[in-house]
Amino acid sequence: MKKIWFIMAFILGASGAAAQDVQLVSDTARGALDEASLLRDLADKPDAVPQDYIAAARADYRRLLTALYAAGYYAGTVSITIDGVEAAALDPLSAPSAINEIAIRVIAGPRFTFGAVRIAPLPPQAVLPDEFATGEIAQSGRIEGAVAAGLTSWRAQGHAKARAANQQIIARHADNQLDVDVVLAPGPRLRFGALQVTGNKAVSTDRIRQIAGLPSGAVYTPDAIADALQRLRRTGTFDSVALTEADTVGPGDTLDINAQLAEGKPRRIGFGIELSSIEGVTVSSFWLHRNLLGGAERLRIDGEIAGIEGETGGVDYALRGNFVRPATFGPDTELFIRGEISREDEPDYLIDKIATEVGFSRILGDGLTVEVGVGLLTAREETALSTREYTLLTLPLKATLDRRDSPTNASTGYYIDVHSTPFVGLRGDVSGARFFADARAYYSFGVTRRLTFAARGQLGSLAGAGIDEAPADYLFYSGGGGTVRGQPYKSLGIDRIIGTETVTTGGTSFAGAQLEARFALRDKIALVGFYDIGHVGDTAVPLEDGDWHAGAGIGLRYDTGIGPIRLDIATPASGDNAGESVQVYIGIGQAF
Repeated sequence: MKKIWFIMAFILGASGAAAQDVQLVSDTARGALDEASLLRDLADKPDAVPQDYIAAARADYRRLLTALYAAGYYAGTVSITIDGVEAAALDPLSAPSAINEIAIRVIAGPRFTFGAVRIAPLPPQAVLPDEFATGEIAQSGRIEGAVAAGLTSWRAQGHAKARAANQQIIARHADNQLDVDVVLAPGPRLRFGALQVTGNKAVSTDRIRQIAGLPSGAVYTPDAIADALQRLRRTGTFDSVALTEADTVGPGDTLDINAQLAEGKPRRIGFGIELSSIEGVTVSSFWLHRNLLGGAERLRIDGEIAGIEGETGGVDYALRGNFVRPATFGPDTELFIRGEISREDEPDYLIDKIATEVGFSRILGDGLTVEVGVGLLTAREETALSTREYTLLTLPLKATLDRRDSPTNASTGYYIDVHSTPFVGLRGDVSGARFFADARAYYSFGVTRRLTFAARGQLGSLAGAGIDEAPADYLFYSGGGGTVRGQPYKSLGIDRIIGTETVTTGGTSFAGAQLEARFALRDKIALVGFYDIGHVGDTAVPLEDGDWHAGAGIGLRYDTGIGPIRLDIATPASGDNAGESVQVYIGIGQAF
């Protein structure tokens, strides 16, 4: 028979008590007992008084026994003495003025295994955990887990009020076995009733019900409630959302669901700033209304000025608007209307553009979103080849699968974003399709996950339109923070000889990769090493023809509540200027 001994000695001064020595002899269930004891917590509190120790000791009897049961010990005994007197016999209100010694002695006894086990009735195809079986260690948590699995199975079949009606648990000490017999009461199969909404002030109740999309009249499922909860939270309009089941079953075996909401402030503003030694300073700001028309509609206005004091042509300007109406043609479909007025002054082209787009975004599953729309774009473009004006009808398509643990500081998971934009010139001068894909993956090592490897791959293709025909901003370049750090911004394109001059344009294909190793030096500070590579070609097939370049460097990250502050220092890793120049990038959020 194994024994566990807690020996705690406390010396109290005039102002309180301080722990002098805490000893734990034996390793049986050591960690669980140590965490369960309130007296152990008091050992680190020098301001504790004798009444605190007596109250904690009296509570520790049950807590330590519960910890033993959780480890599979059902014949254990607990003794807690304070200056030689059993703590259960002491009155906290009549505590002594000083305590000299506290001792906890726990005899664990033999470890039990499961004997005869049964949880019934269960619905068809219900599966209980493998560890809840005859011969397995009889940890109390395994009983709770098996009962929870049985109830979950019934709830998934529409029996929302399933409960454990009776249980018989017998410890057979002669055999060191625990018999478990639990009777479940599934209750009636229920259908969803009404969604009862409280707490809303500016958002209409009807719109809340539309957004939640709870299927009134359909058979109850927990997944439907989880989906409704996610839809309401996704609007960003509410500070808190809670969905709870009604306590009683309604007429016709229906179950109402209560939605308790707290609306957030409808308006928000924000700003950002990024700095690159080559690309210059980028300043951005936004204004957001999260309940524009009383139905959780979002309107966001963004303004951006980029290239300030940079070496990337001139200064770029953009003003963008984005209106989103949730629950349009179904709870998982959003209507969006976007608009943009911009000037892009790059080394190889100048474009003034006005664009609008209308479409729908639909969530198909966990992290999977698709978009389809129709757009109109009119632009004036100046390049070394020509100056022209054009108007395009676009049909943008987009699919995004986001399985990252964090969008701004991911350490596990993956992310895939695919865009396809067919376009047709309304004057018949140009048509084609632009394709771009961005895939990212993250993996962390160790229990503390201090080391994270991150990888990113990008592919782009422009089909149906040659370099001379395609809009200049539809072509692909490489270099800079979004592609290859260390190489100058958009420094890799396609060089062509026009007459006696060499003219650089973008290419019709792109392939790129970024690799990072992130190591957390402290809770908020991480060191990063990275290597980036990019390839630009003059055919629609990536990597078929063209040229490539690379960059490498190190960086620091300082974690904040809104994402890590990023500092990257990079240098070219290919070409004649490899290692001869340094570029600095500062921003918020990981590079990818």
